[in-house]
Amino acid sequence: MAANQVLPSKEQTLFRHVVQNYESKQYKKGLKAAEQILRKHPNHGDTQAMKALILSSQGKSEEAFELCKLALKNAMKSQVCWHVYGLLYRGQRNYEEALKAYRFALRLDPDSSQIQRDLAMLQVQMRDYEGYVQSRRTMLQARPQHRQNWTALAIALQMSGDLAGAEDVLQKYEESMRQTPNRNDMEHAEAVLYKNTIIAERGEMERALEHVDSVAKMALDKTAVMEMRAQYLLALDRNDGAVEAYTKLLRRNPEHREYYEGLEKAMGLDRSKTEDHQKLGEMYHGWAEQSDRVDAPRRLPLDFKTGDAFRQHADKYLRRMLKKGVPSTFANLKQLYSDPEKKETIRELVEGYLSEQPQANGGAERSEPNGSADGSHATKSKAQDSATTWELSVNYFLAQHYDYHLSRDLSKARKYIDRAIELKPSETDYTYHMTRARVLKHAGNVTEASKAMNEAMEMDLKDRYINTKCAKYQLRNNQHDDAVATMGLFTRKEAVGGPLGDLLDMQCVWYITEDGEAYLRQGNLGLALKRFKAVFDVFVTWEDDQFDFHSFSLRKGMVRAYVDMLRWEDRLREHPFFTRAALSAIGVYCLLFDQPQLAKGGAANGEGAEGAAERKKAAKKAKREAEKAEAERKAAAAKKATPAKKDEDGEVKKEDADPQGVELLKTAGEKPLEEAMKWVEPLLEMSPRSVEGQFAGFEVYIRRKKYLPALKCLLAVYSTDPEHPKCHEQGCRLRLALEKLDESLPEKVKQIIESEFLQKFIPKGSVEENNEEYLAKHKDSALHVHGVVRVRQALHPDGSGGVKEKSAQDLQQTLGSEGTNLTQAEEGLRLLNEGLGADGKAREAYVAKARERWPEAAVFRVS
Repeated sequence: MAANQVLPSKEQTLFRHVVQNYESKQYKKGLKAAEQILRKHPNHGDTQAMKALILSSQGKSEEAFELCKLALKNAMKSQVCWHVYGLLYRGQRNYEEALKAYRFALRLDPDSSQIQRDLAMLQVQMRDYEGYVQSRRTMLQARPQHRQNWTALAIALQMSGDLAGAEDVLQKYEESMRQTPNRNDMEHAEAVLYKNTIIAERGEMERALEHVDSVAKMALDKTAVMEMRAQYLLALDRNDGAVEAYTKLLRRNPEHREYYEGLEKAMGLDRSKTEDHQKLGEMYHGWAEQSDRVDAPRRLPLDFKTGDAFRQHADKYLRRMLKKGVPSTFANLKQLYSDPEKKETIRELVEGYLSEQPQANGGAERSEPNGSADGSHATKSKAQDSATTWELSVNYFLAQHYDYHLSRDLSKARKYIDRAIELKPSETDYTYHMTRARVLKHAGNVTEASKAMNEAMEMDLKDRYINTKCAKYQLRNNQHDDAVATMGLFTRKEAVGGPLGDLLDMQCVWYITEDGEAYLRQGNLGLALKRFKAVFDVFVTWEDDQFDFHSFSLRKGMVRAYVDMLRWEDRLREHPFFTRAALSAIGVYCLLFDQPQLAKGGAANGEGAEGAAERKKAAKKAKREAEKAEAERKAAAAKKATPAKKDEDGEVKKEDADPQGVELLKTAGEKPLEEAMKWVEPLLEMSPRSVEGQFAGFEVYIRRKKYLPALKCLLAVYSTDPEHPKCHEQGCRLRLALEKLDESLPEKVKQIIESEFLQKFIPKGSVEENNEEYLAKHKDSALHVHGVVRVRQALHPDGSGGVKEKSAQDLQQTLGSEGTNLTQAEEGLRLLNEGLGADGKAREAYVAKARERWPEAAVFRVS
C-alpha cells in the first residue's frame, strides 16, 4: 500500500486551513489553499481527499469521486482518505459502502473520535442497533466524563431491545455524579424523565410510579410528570389516586379528551354499559358547569347517550352553539353520523329550528340603563343581530349536513347555503362561499367550484388557508397556471424557478401530489411521474434529515423527543400522502408496461376519443408537444449567457434539465415494473393493512409473473375485507394467469398455490361461469360490475363473443342503482372508454343516462 507523503510545516499549516475552510463552508478559499499545496505536492493523498470533499459540497459528485479514488491510490493507508471516501458515499445515500469506508478508516486510526462519531451516526441512521451499541460503548470508554455519551448508549440499548441495560447505564451515571445538578439543568431533567419512560416500557409500573414521584421536583416538564403519574396509577388500579391525578390535569386543560377518557376509567365507568350513562352524564355536567367557555364536557356525552337522553342533550348543545354562531358546529358533530339514529335526530332538531327565533334580547338578562330611546334602539338592534345569527347558523349547519357523504342531498345543500349567503355576513368572511364551492365540487361541477372558491379567496387575500383551498380546487379543474399564480401570493418572490420552484423547495407535498394527479387526469404521464417522483424525493429527504438530529438531540439533551422521532421515522412511509402518490405512480408504471408506446410521448387518457384513430391522433399531438418543449429547452440551454441563479445562501441552484418529464418518462418506459417496485416495497411494508396498497402490489407482481407475492397480496385483502369487489376480479385474473403459464411452476410453489388459493377461494367451474354468477349476485353494485367487466376483458381481450356490447349494457344499468355515486359513475366511463374501447353510441348512451342523474357533472357534459 502507498504511504501518504509528509508535508513540510508551511504546507501542513495550509492543509489545516483547507480543513477549517471546509468546515466553515468557505469552499473557494479551501480550493485555493488545496491547489496551492498540490502544485508542490501533486500526489499528496490527504489534500486530494479534502479537495474532493469540497468539490462534492459544490455539487461536483463525479469529479469528487474520481479525485478521491486517486487520493486512495496515492495514500491507501490514510484514514483521512478513507473517511472522505465514506463521506462521499454517504452524500450519495450509498450507506453500505459508506459504512465499509468508515470501518476501514477506523481500523487505521482507532482513536479518531470524529470517525467514530460519523460511524455511529451512520449506524443509527441505518438502524444497525447492534453496531450502534458497540460504537457507543467505545465512545463512552474514551470519554466517560460527557453525559451525552452515557445517554446515547442508553438510547442504543433501548432501541436494540435491551431495556434493562439502558436503565443500568443511566443508573450508573447517576451514581457516578459528584454533585447534585442545578434545578434548571435541562439535560438532567430530561434524562431522569427518559429513565422513567424506560422503566415504564419494562412494564414495572409500581417502580415507575415511585421513580416519577421521587424526581417530580427536579423535572421541568410538569405536564409530562402529571400525565405519567395518572397513567401509572390507572394501570395499577389505584383508582382514587388516578381520579385525583386526572382531575388536576383537567383543571390545567379542560379540553383534552384523553384526560376525560382516563377519568372515566379511573371512576370505573364504561360507556358501553347503559347503567353507567347517568353517572357519566353527571360527571360531564359537573365539568361543564365550571366554565361557560369549555366545549369538550358538553360535546363528549353525545358519544355515549342514546334515545331521548341523546335528543335532549343534542338539542341543548345545538342551541348553544348555533345561538353563538360557531361555524365549526357541524365539523364537531359529524362523527356521530356513523350512527343512523343519531344522524336522523340531529337533522330533525336543526330543521325544526328553521321556524324558531332566539329570545328577543339574545339571552341577555340586563336591559339598557334608564330605559332611554337609545337604549331601546340598541336592544332592538341586538335582537335583530341575534335573529340573523340564529338563522344564518341553522342554514349553514343544514347546508353542511346535506353536503356530507352520509346524508348527501346536494339540491337541499345548495338551497341552504344560498340562503346563508343571502343573509350577508361580513364581506371578508369567506366561510359560506367556501362551502358553496364544496357543494359544487361534490356535484361534479369542478369548473364552477373552482370559480366559487376563487371568489371566496378574493374576499381575504391575506389568508393562507383559503389561498391553499383555492389552489387545490384549481388543480382539481386542471388549472395548473392559475394554481401556481394563486400559491405565488404566499411564496418567496426571489425563489429560483418561481412559485413552483419554491413549493418544491418547501416540500409542499399536498400541492405536488394534487398537481401530479391533475396531469395524470389529462394523460400527461411525463409531468405526472415528475411530480410523484418529487413526492418520493421529499420522503427520502425527510429520512436523510435525521442525520443532523442524531448529534443535535443528544447535544441539547432532548432525548425523549429524539426517541419519538426515531420511531416516527420508522413509520414514515405510511404517511397518507406517500400512499396516495404511490398508488398513482404504480398505476402509471403498470400503464407503461401494458402500453409501451406511451413512453414515447403518447397520451394516456382516452376520455373523449372515439376509437383507435382518435387515440392515435391524440398520441401524435402529445408527442409533438413533448418534442417542441424539449427543443425549446435545448435552445434555451444553448443561449444561456446569464450567470447561474443562486439561492439565499449563495449556493448555485441547479436548473431543471427535464422540465416536462420527457426523459423521465422514457427512462420509466424501459423498466417500468422495476421502477414500480421502488414504491411497492415501502407501501406494503409500512401499510400492510391498506387494501388499496395490496391491490397495487398485486398489479405489479402479476405483471412480473411473481405469483406467490401476488397471492400474498390477495390473501392479505381476503383476511381483512373478503367481500371487496377487487378480490373477485384479481382472484379470477390470478387463476387465468396460472392456467396460461408458459412454463410449469416449481413443485413447492404449486403446493402453496393449491392449498392457499385454489382450494380455499376458487369455486368449481370455469372462470367465465363464476364471473357471470358473481354478476347475478351483485348486479346492483357498480364496483362489483366494474370488476366483472375487467374479468371479461381479461378473458376476451379482443372483444369477441359480444363482450363489449354486454359490458357496456351492464355498466349503463349501474347508473340506475341508488348506491352508485358520482365517483363510481366516472370510473364506469373510464372503463367504457379505455378498457373496452366502446363505440360512440355506447358511450353517448352511458353519458346521457349519467347526465340525467348528475346534470352538473363536468365529465358528463357534451363538449
